[in-house]
Amino acid sequence: MRKQQKIALVFAILGSIVAAALWYWLKDQYKFQDAWIFWFLLLIPVLGLYEWLSAGRRHPKINLSTYDQLSKTNWNNTLVRLPFLLRSAGIALLIIALARPQSELSWQDVTTEGIDIVITMDISVSMLARDFEPDRLESSKEVAEDFIKERPNDRIGLVVYEGESFTQCPLTTDHKVLIDLLKQINPGMVEGGTAIGMGLANSVNRLRESEAKSKVVILLTDGDNNAGSIAPVTAAEIAREYGVRVYTIGVGSRGKALSPVGIYPDGRYRFEYTDVNINDESLKEIAEMTGGRYFRATDGAALANIYQEIDRLEKTKINVTEHSRHAEEFFWFAVFGAGLLLGEFFFRSLILQTLP
Repeated sequence: MRKQQKIALVFAILGSIVAAALWYWLKDQYKFQDAWIFWFLLLIPVLGLYEWLSAGRRHPKINLSTYDQLSKTNWNNTLVRLPFLLRSAGIALLIIALARPQSELSWQDVTTEGIDIVITMDISVSMLARDFEPDRLESSKEVAEDFIKERPNDRIGLVVYEGESFTQCPLTTDHKVLIDLLKQINPGMVEGGTAIGMGLANSVNRLRESEAKSKVVILLTDGDNNAGSIAPVTAAEIAREYGVRVYTIGVGSRGKALSPVGIYPDGRYRFEYTDVNINDESLKEIAEMTGGRYFRATDGAALANIYQEIDRLEKTKINVTEHSRHAEEFFWFAVFGAGLLLGEFFFRSLILQTLP
């Protein structure tokens, strides 16, 4: 194969690759009104084949005494194929312009029924018990995170409690911030104990002024109320007064569990098997008083199923109206395509002179 043919073949392959890559990129960037016109991009490899065949034709020869020097200027062999690239690129851009690329401006009118949810989580030391993987608290945080991610249209807040209660995150639609704050909770953030009534009362207070049509508390604990100045039943009465529905979850296996019972001098917790004591009756009473339900989670899988059940029970209704407007984007493709063809004409006519 002659050198001219090799160069022509390289340029033909390069032109075809560029055309294919251009189509692959543009199909995700624009909507094309007449996408069928893209079939004409097959003209690019056809032009390449013609260029390759043309380079193999026999041309008149000229004998020059200085041929050895001229043959060293290999850049001329490459430069002579530049018009092919300009022509191929120009034709490709004009084909794209004829396919009528359009950008789409769209927006939505979204109407939601609105559900405000407060996750109320026990962070007492007993939540480090290892009957869940890796422990009750971490498992609860992971499942709560998945629940939050599945409800992008709801305002969700986070209240935690031990012997006292505080708001870790107020009601928000910024779920990234909420999840970051959820990951930060650990036992020992406040005084020890299990103040279920205080945790519920704090959660209800967060929902007290909410204008949402549905107000929900998901209260999670692994024990019984043994601290705080508000009894769980009293907090449930307050919740009922404000129209807050409470779902209660008891977290812990049945029987015994490997639980923290003390602290070593180096700060590590000492674990022993102890009885799991969850006041199921109290949690069930809270749920029934407020129109909610009580669930018992004996392992991580059961806890995940409970959150999925609550997710089904508390669905946000969304009415979406979509609007869109298309803007024609062919102009610059046509301008640059015509410019490249014009450049190819001048380059071939004025710079690359051929012998008659």
